[in-house]
Amino acid sequence: MPKETPGRVRRLRAAMAREGFDAIVAFKPQNSFYMSGFNPIIYSHPVVAILTPEGSDALLVHALRDDHAREASFIADIRLYGAWSTKKTMGPSWRAALKTILAERGIEKGRIGLDLDFISVARFREIEAELAGAEFADASDAIMQCRSVKDEDEIENARAAGEIADIGMDAAILALRKGGNEREISLASMAAMSHCWADRYPDKEVADFGNLEHGIQNGMFAWVLSGDRMFLNCDNPTTKTPQKGETAAILLWSVLDGIHTENERTVMIGDVSQEKRRALEAILEIRSEVFDMIRPGTLYSDLFNAAKTGLETRGYGSYIPGRIGHSMGLGAHEWPSIDAATNIPLAPGMILAIEPNIRIPGEVATQISDTVLVTDEGCEFLTKSEGGLLQA
Repeated sequence: MPKETPGRVRRLRAAMAREGFDAIVAFKPQNSFYMSGFNPIIYSHPVVAILTPEGSDALLVHALRDDHAREASFIADIRLYGAWSTKKTMGPSWRAALKTILAERGIEKGRIGLDLDFISVARFREIEAELAGAEFADASDAIMQCRSVKDEDEIENARAAGEIADIGMDAAILALRKGGNEREISLASMAAMSHCWADRYPDKEVADFGNLEHGIQNGMFAWVLSGDRMFLNCDNPTTKTPQKGETAAILLWSVLDGIHTENERTVMIGDVSQEKRRALEAILEIRSEVFDMIRPGTLYSDLFNAAKTGLETRGYGSYIPGRIGHSMGLGAHEWPSIDAATNIPLAPGMILAIEPNIRIPGEVATQISDTVLVTDEGCEFLTKSEGGLLQA
């Protein structure tokens, strides 16, 4: 039985019509998944999703991905290239196969939208040479604008991913309070998230999106940075054990059927300096002020400016971050950022990670983040871990 095309694809068709595209041809793993429902995990050969305004879509994959693509994709027309066992293909070249697919639809010389924010110059030149006479335009913004508002199935996956993230955070804080080092805390968190997935969501996938050289079978990540290592922002956890007087940041991502959530907490180890405590208290207050503003119509920049004002009035005006959060979805850091320049209004169905912070080099670092869904009246917390002034 054919699978139903999601509403998000129908929205993207409407955007194509507005932009005058005869087709969108997507290579970016998140985009080809968005347009087809297929994530091969390892993208060792291009996966090409082809969307047309009237619905004559196609998915072009290497022959070794044939069975997986037919099992997962909601696109019925699946074409093969390359060579693999007894599979019958369109030939060795995905470029020639793409040209044939477009020619069958009479649009090989049409206006073709590409995700130019992703494909390399070399790949673009290959496409340009194969499709001589076509007009090419950047479809990246049209795709990302559609991706920014989630369908109900994506929202349900985000809720479940938030639940998994909360389990991971609880396990991490417990391991920290037991005296674990950064690596032990991270392992406890990732194990708890994986067990939650296996027990509660056996029919869901936690794969993330790979690239030409590797794949990510399990996208549930946790890392811990303590003391001065918090200023690194992102690094592999070490065997360092957080010490009394330090703060430790626990940062984690969870993913379910491609949709991500983010959960981050800063924990005080024993008694900390007044400067550290004051900064944490300030950030907790500013977060509350920002969350109160989240509703349809509020601009991304309004949220940033509220946090900026909150930092300035509390004496932290010299330490304004470049952004105070970002969108979430198929990317753990998805467009757009919550910064001063993004004058996009919030809309129901958007998912955001809210993370205002203070960084005073050598003295104080805070990192607290929750993932929320924009609703008709305000916001719904998708991560609900213990908050406030946390102590180990």
